[in-house]
This record gives sequence, structure tokens and C-alpha cells, in this order.
Amino acid sequence: MPDDHSPARPDGRGLVLLANSSAGQSVARLDPLPGIRRRLPAARVVELGPDDTLDDAVAEAMAGDDPAAVLGVLGGDGSVSRMAHLARRHDVPLLVLPGGTFNHFARAAGLDDVDTALAAFVDGRIRTVAVAEVSADDGEPVTVLNAVSLGAYPQFLSERTRRGNLGKWLGGVVATWRALRGARPLGIVHDGRRASVWSVFVSVGRNDPDRHAMMQRARLADPVLDVRIHHARGSRVRAMASLAFGRRTIAVLRALRLMPPSSDLERFVEAEWDIDVRPGDAPAVYVHDGELEEADPAGFTLRVRAVPDALRVYAP
Repeated sequence: MPDDHSPARPDGRGLVLLANSSAGQSVARLDPLPGIRRRLPAARVVELGPDDTLDDAVAEAMAGDDPAAVLGVLGGDGSVSRMAHLARRHDVPLLVLPGGTFNHFARAAGLDDVDTALAAFVDGRIRTVAVAEVSADDGEPVTVLNAVSLGAYPQFLSERTRRGNLGKWLGGVVATWRALRGARPLGIVHDGRRASVWSVFVSVGRNDPDRHAMMQRARLADPVLDVRIHHARGSRVRAMASLAFGRRTIAVLRALRLMPPSSDLERFVEAEWDIDVRPGDAPAVYVHDGELEEADPAGFTLRVRAVPDALRVYAP
């Protein structure tokens, strides 16, 4: 629900905005910072360098006699997700300015551009949203805004990360080719049931029933997990085709009969979801909001739980 009581002033007083210079800028091609500074002259704007971290910058912003009343971030999904975690830790609202390649959470929140996000901030429009928390084994739970994934997508992302010097587009082409040749199913155990799967996606909130790869959430306040499992009964081609999340791409792949049949897919809607992962020959990795994490190659337990009313965000 909207909340008209913003802890920061319309001129930006009380806001600390962190700008991640390493985020992709395919949407915001022009530097938005000059315009942001003009509209929010009293805000503290911090540009992060390549060696700076969000955690350190937020710790500094919250220290002293004048801590931030609102945390803001200009960046991509990984930066936004981490800032959401820090905003929850310090119990302050979050201002999201889309500055990445896909901006999945920003788009789900109706923040299609920086101007829309700034207007919501100036108007003091705050929405309370559900999030998820994910942890591997005994690790600290991390905030998730969109989705968690196991299997083919983390393997693809791992390959693309290894080829970062090629750029996202060419690196993605090479990673796709490598995944088509070498993708490996992984073993999972859930509620005593064993399965060999190509991939698992866990979305925050109920999502589009026609998609398997859920990169972007569909609802902000739905405090459940939408789990999709692709069982390893078909080819690697179908395993990679199932990762498509664009409507047009899905339609083309379905017309070419490259998408997996419904009999290979399984869905759960739960408040909490625990799974034992047996990587076998597959890499022991998982992804949350586009961030790649490594886990124990011998096997690990992944725990995801939905948290209602967990984060306050400026949104129309």
C-alpha cells in the first residue's frame, strides 16, 4: 500500500544515493547523474569506483550524527538487490533508479526510467513489497527481489562470466554454444523425492504460467514462492530453449517445437522451499537476481523463504 509519509524531503535531504558505475547502461545511455543532482540538490550522491563496495558505502552513510533516512541506488539488478538487503538491515526505504541492462525489479515496480523513479520519490510514494531470502547451507540469508535459479542458467552465466573480456553479447554467444555442448543435469532431493533436472527457477510471487525462466517478478506484494522445475528428460537444446524469457522468443521457440513439453515441467507454490542439491558433474553454482554464487561441489542445501511486507520502495 502507498505511504504518504516519506522520511526524506522532496529536495533530497535525508537521501544517500549510490551510483554503481560498473552497471550496464543499455537503457540509460546518457549519464543521468547531472539531472539527478539538479532535481535533488540536497541529496548526498556517491559515485562508486571499481574497488568500492555497496556495503562499505552504506556503512559510512549510516554512521555519524546524520545517518541516511533513505538509501538510493543507480545500477542494475545485482546492485539493486544488494541495496534492498542493506535497506532492510537498516530499516530505511529504498529508492531504485534503473541503470542496468535489464532492470527487472525496477520494471516490475513500474520504474521504467529514472524520471519516473524521481517523481515517485518527490511525491513521497512508498510501496511495501514482499521479498525472498536465500541461503546455502549455514550461510547468511540474502535478500532476493526477483528469482533464484539452479542448473542451466547459472551454468550459462558462469560460462559468460569466464569470458567477460569478450563483452556481454559475444560472451553470451560463446557461453550459449558451450552450454549447448556441455550442459549437465544436476540431482536434487525435495521432500524425499529425488530427481535429475536441467533447471530450477524460484520466483518471488506467482508468475506467468507460460514461462519457465522467471527472471522478473510479476507482483510486488505476493508473499509466496513460485517454483518451476525442468526435469532432465529432453535434450540440451530444450534445456537452453527453456531459459528464454522474452514473449516473442518463447513464441518462436514454441512454434519450432524446441520448448520442453509440459510433461517435463513441474510447478509448486510455497511459502518456503528447501532443496538438497547434488551437483555431480555439473558446476556447484546458483544465481539470485543475476548474481552468481558458488557452493560446495560435494552438495549443498538451498533454502528459500518468502518474507511479506519486507521492503519499502518508492514506486508509482
